Amino acid sequence: MSSAPSEYTQVAGPVVVIGAGPAGLTAALELVERGRSVTVLEADSVVGGISRTVVADGWRFDIGGHRFFTKVPSVKERWHKILDDDDFLTRSRLSRIFYNRKFFDYPLKAANALRNLGIVEAVRAVSSYLWARIRPPKDQSTFEGFVSARFGRRLYSIFFESYTQKVWGMHPSVMPADWAAQRIKNLSLGRAVLDALLPRRGGRTDVTSLIDEFLYPRLGPGMMWDRAAEQVTDRGGKIVMHATAEVIRHDAGKVTEIVVRTAEGEMTMPASGGVISSMPLGHLVNALEPAPPADVLEAASTLTHRDFLTVAITVPEDAAFPDNWIYIHEPAVEVGRVQNFGAWSPDMVEPGTTCLGLEYFVQEGDQLWTKADADLIEMARRELEYLGLADTEQMGGGWVVRMPKAYPVYDADYGAAIERIGKWLAEEVPMVQPVGRNGMHRYNNQDHSMLTAMLAVENLHGADNDLWAVNVDDDYHEEIVE
Repeated sequence: MSSAPSEYTQVAGPVVVIGAGPAGLTAALELVERGRSVTVLEADSVVGGISRTVVADGWRFDIGGHRFFTKVPSVKERWHKILDDDDFLTRSRLSRIFYNRKFFDYPLKAANALRNLGIVEAVRAVSSYLWARIRPPKDQSTFEGFVSARFGRRLYSIFFESYTQKVWGMHPSVMPADWAAQRIKNLSLGRAVLDALLPRRGGRTDVTSLIDEFLYPRLGPGMMWDRAAEQVTDRGGKIVMHATAEVIRHDAGKVTEIVVRTAEGEMTMPASGGVISSMPLGHLVNALEPAPPADVLEAASTLTHRDFLTVAITVPEDAAFPDNWIYIHEPAVEVGRVQNFGAWSPDMVEPGTTCLGLEYFVQEGDQLWTKADADLIEMARRELEYLGLADTEQMGGGWVVRMPKAYPVYDADYGAAIERIGKWLAEEVPMVQPVGRNGMHRYNNQDHSMLTAMLAVENLHGADNDLWAVNVDDDYHEEIVE
């Protein structure tokens, strides 16, 4: 769908960027480098969005893990314009999966997979896969059908069903196949298991490996976005914290002004040069004045998010696992993934220690979200010990960080809703450019968020890039293809 017809382009007016995460700050940098007047509105007290780095009593930890790798040259160039080369560490990827109280290497190795699955389960998995080749599920429009058709029901139930439900809060049978198609490609866990159990003569020729190295700022991803914010202001841009865009007024396809709620009260600011928005897409739709048609508002109301909280626990370095992170496929615990931030960067932790980040996928207001911090820390300690990842007596301090609207949900209705909203925005308010993960309700990576921001800036200067086509490609982001 078209994004910004050139007849609406206004180069001279001030531009407002909503959100100071990777997408918003990238847009702001691109704009100030063009000499534009830019104001960035950030509702939180810190920049970086979900890519921030939390600092607590001298410890640093992320909201999830944030690897820096990309297939987009312009994004890589921007990273190295923000940070100096010696600010980056080159890290080796190490991750495993905890299932049935055993650790599976990821990507899997034949000996490890066979030993952990056992001969009986291995035979069942292969038989199920072969049956799926002969009689694939009729309905492959759901996550469950898509994965079962490609890897067999047995591998689906072992490695996908419970973990996917834990992450998204819904059963895979009611999730659309979009998520699986985007994230589960040739080197998914199922493919790796099958290659381990049924190695191909001569090996695979279509994919060599997952990306096994990545860059990482030595003080975490927040280091990148703190520095980016400094560069925006050094070039004359403004960043207003605790500022929420309440109303975006538009007329004849152009933006006139924005009503902003700040810590000091309500204010109105001009935005005749356009708006680049990384606020949740549904919120953007509801902020527009005049309001969109009823069907667009209805589409916006169906967009939902999965929220996220991290419990960080310190342990001695030699008591922790060596992985960057471990996926927890264990229904007996609430935790979905555990990060080891010392394995990301030794500068994130105190010498001789590390910090483990237990990640919980929640809904704002549910039992876990509202649980007291002290109770969450105690629960995290118990789960670490249950999983065998650390002993209680070795654990030190703990902290809790809650992150609302961390993941846009891919439910049965999201695709049609995004298509309707995107089409209306492109036709009626093209000077409002939605970008980034929440701005486009797309579960994209950091570099794709940045790329949408770069293309949005081009659109405000006369280009007609289709932002909705970004991150819709045939190559899995992490595959190295021969």
